[in-house]
Amino acid sequence: MTILTNFLLLPLTLLTTLTISTTAQTPKSRTLHPELNAALRTAATSFDRAALLPSSSDWTYDFTAHPNYDSPTGAVINADAATFPAVTGLGSSVALLKLAPCGMLPPHLHPRATNIVTAITGNTTTWMIGENGVGVRRVELLPMMVTVFPQASLHMMQNNDCEPSLLISSLNSDDSGTLNILPSLWSVPQDIIGAGFGNDAFNAADVGKDIPAVGTGAIIGSAECKKRCGIST
Repeated sequence: MTILTNFLLLPLTLLTTLTISTTAQTPKSRTLHPELNAALRTAATSFDRAALLPSSSDWTYDFTAHPNYDSPTGAVINADAATFPAVTGLGSSVALLKLAPCGMLPPHLHPRATNIVTAITGNTTTWMIGENGVGVRRVELLPMMVTVFPQASLHMMQNNDCEPSLLISSLNSDDSGTLNILPSLWSVPQDIIGAGFGNDAFNAADVGKDIPAVGTGAIIGSAECKKRCGIST
């Protein structure tokens, strides 16, 4: 009787699990003015497009007004089609990268854009992997230095200083997209993750429980940097 009951309850359990998983991963759109974005993309001429943006404020984006601007871990603040409609259809966007002491942008990629990053302040190390077999490109970015991450290349960066660092990210898309690698990988079945690591006994749930959420886009980085800077988090 117990076996039969468990058998009958199994589909319900699986359905509940799938529902919870799907709900947890339902993305929230960042687009502030979708109707305006749609109108800008379908405007017949540039003249008609300009008429949809009649005010000087339509052509201005204030990074400091973003709720994550003062985040203690830092933040990636995007001025793109979702937040700054004026760039819709122009194939360009910009992001402010604010890194706290030892702040880090974890491994990620942009599926629809090449990314050029300029350091304004701080001492930031970047790592980039373009594809299998090409190896890692490590760059030390000091103020007024630039590096580039080709479209869809895996990259990450860390502020090595005990003071905040500031960088500007320019992208050749108004909708570049961002894919954070670790949270994405850990969204697939655990046995598949274990197989990918070549270890069926790999405890994906235990390892993955501490992976930071995407959050503001920035996290606190390596243990070495935290120890050197006296950061306890």
